[in-house]
Amino acid sequence: MKTTTNVIGGREVGARETYPNIDPATGAVLGEVSRSGAEEVDRAVASAAAAQPDWAATTPEHRSRVLHRIADLVDRDAEILARLESEDTGKPISQARVDATVCARYFRFYGSAVDSYYGLAIPLAPDQHAYTIKEPYGVVASIVAWNYPMQLASRAIAGAIGTGNAIVLKPADETPRTSVALARLALEAGVPAGVFDVVVGIGAEAGAALAAHPDVAHLGFVGSTQVGSAIAHAAADRVVPTVLELGGKSAQVVFADADLDAAAPFVLRAILQNAGQTCSAGSRLLVQRSVHERLVSRVAELMREVRIGRGLDDPDLGPLVSARQQGRVRSFLDDLGGGELVTGGGVPDRADLAGGAYVEPTLVDGVAPDSRIAQEEVFGPVLVSMPFDDEDEAVALANGTDYALLGAVWTRDVSRAHRMARRIRAGQVYVNTYGAGGGVELPFGGFKKSGYGREKGVEALDAFTQTKTVVVKL
Repeated sequence: MKTTTNVIGGREVGARETYPNIDPATGAVLGEVSRSGAEEVDRAVASAAAAQPDWAATTPEHRSRVLHRIADLVDRDAEILARLESEDTGKPISQARVDATVCARYFRFYGSAVDSYYGLAIPLAPDQHAYTIKEPYGVVASIVAWNYPMQLASRAIAGAIGTGNAIVLKPADETPRTSVALARLALEAGVPAGVFDVVVGIGAEAGAALAAHPDVAHLGFVGSTQVGSAIAHAAADRVVPTVLELGGKSAQVVFADADLDAAAPFVLRAILQNAGQTCSAGSRLLVQRSVHERLVSRVAELMREVRIGRGLDDPDLGPLVSARQQGRVRSFLDDLGGGELVTGGGVPDRADLAGGAYVEPTLVDGVAPDSRIAQEEVFGPVLVSMPFDDEDEAVALANGTDYALLGAVWTRDVSRAHRMARRIRAGQVYVNTYGAGGGVELPFGGFKKSGYGREKGVEALDAFTQTKTVVVKL
């Protein structure tokens, strides 16, 4: 029941007020969280600004070794981190263990990448030597969502400090504990005090203060499109670059020649992973008409077999992150967009789940493409399906929302697979598989209202650096 506090300048720093951290599986209080505001954000940014120049002056080799040490410590404490993550988010403990593994992987990946991240020599003219240098911004800020706290934090931290920046991280209101734990591990690994600070609190208070802070040189945000727009406006007022990873309404497009037995389990996992609270969830199922009924029936069968329970009991499906989120998801089920409720649609009627923020796995078939449930991000275990007749109709449906984060194509026709991959408007397109964001190595981000810029992969390092061009007359 210890209070979760900020980590600023290598020290734990509280705030005048606190708020309760709620276990979404039971509704019980896990502990208190410091309710930070502009004062704590000022201290964190000042601490980061003081520490950054010396950190930037270290060699890439040194920063690489430190990132690898953090990865080793994450591995050492993986079970502790996974339990904190499962309690805060409600996700099954096995998924939280995967998050801890991926968290360590981010530090190792960027620890290796920064050691070979170079500028370019440009052959401008025989008597001129032209080259580019990758320089850090200084103090960068990252505001992350509650669905994958460890993964989202680690990919921001590793890329930022690996390239010589200092970072101030604001975790989500509901899920602060693993970010604070990572800050402690970073200090143990040899990251100088101030290079990685964490400010916890309410988004509208601490997050807003961080986004508007005049000494933050770069902003990263993962969350809703609505809040992302506000973050972008705050950054634009100060002409500060921003990477936004926002919502999604990703489509799985299944053709009649696809291996339906292989597709069905992927379709299920893509909507149930983390209780559907994934920006890249496969939340729309588009199936060619001749096999539509068969695949929808198979997915519904799999949904009815799903085990629901507390995250620490390691079920197939845990609770949503909060009662508020549960209410939001259920509001979508008040209007099925002209579709038919095939399975789910309610709250489990079990005494052992009373008080938790649960929603049954839900499949709604035959929804109108322009309905709210087909257009907006539900962020819960709710899958909508609709039929199509040919490629052109499939493309129109797949591209027919404001979002463009992920897409998938299921077909045995290699030519069709490549045609569809070109035509689907999305930051990532999978063929005969579905990655829900994919691996650490794969650049990740969207088009349209799914945001801009790229995280993950070597490409993300470009977001954390500025290119300086030098031309020398010989």
